[in-house]
Amino acid sequence: MKKFSLFFIGFALTFTLQAQVIGKMFPDLEAETVEDTKVRLPQEANGKYTLLGLAYSKKSEDELNSWFQPVFETFIQKTTGLMAGFGYDVNVYFVPMFTGINAAATGTAKRKALKNINPQLLPHVLFYKGEIKTYQDALDFERKDIPYFFVLDTTGKIIYATSGKYSEAKMEQVESVIE
Repeated sequence: MKKFSLFFIGFALTFTLQAQVIGKMFPDLEAETVEDTKVRLPQEANGKYTLLGLAYSKKSEDELNSWFQPVFETFIQKTTGLMAGFGYDVNVYFVPMFTGINAAATGTAKRKALKNINPQLLPHVLFYKGEIKTYQDALDFERKDIPYFFVLDTTGKIIYATSGKYSEAKMEQVESVIE
C-alpha cells in the first residue's frame, strides 16, 4: 500500500506540474559552465529541442544526478558503427541552482564537478547563481527536495514536464515528445 501511495503522490505531482507549465515559454535563465562561460537559455538552444534538469537543494541535486548516466547514454553519447547517425540532435543541460547564502558554494561545486563528472557530460552541466522566486513562480516548483525536468520545443516553449528521480517510464515520455 505504501508503494502505491508514493506512486500516486508522484503521479499527482507530475500531472499538476504538467498542467501548470505545458505551453508556457521557459523563462530566461543565465548559467555558467565549469569554465565560467555564460549560457543563456532558451535563447542559445539553437532551434533544437532541449531537455533541462533543474535542482535547487542538496537532496534534489542527488536525484538530479540519477538522470546523468541514462540521459548521457540516450542523448549525448555519440554512436559509432552501424548505429552512427541514429542519435538524437537535442540540447541537454543539468542545472544545479545556487540561491541565497548557498550561492557562495557555486565555485566549490564547479571544482567538485570538474573532478567527479565524466568529461563528455561536463559541458552539459550548468551552474545557476541568483534568485529562485522567478523560476518557482513560472515553473511551479512546489518542492525543493526534488529536481524538475522540462522538454522545450525549438522555440523555447515547454512541451513536457516531470519531476523527481530517474525512471525508465519518465525517460520514455521524454523520448516520445522529442521524437
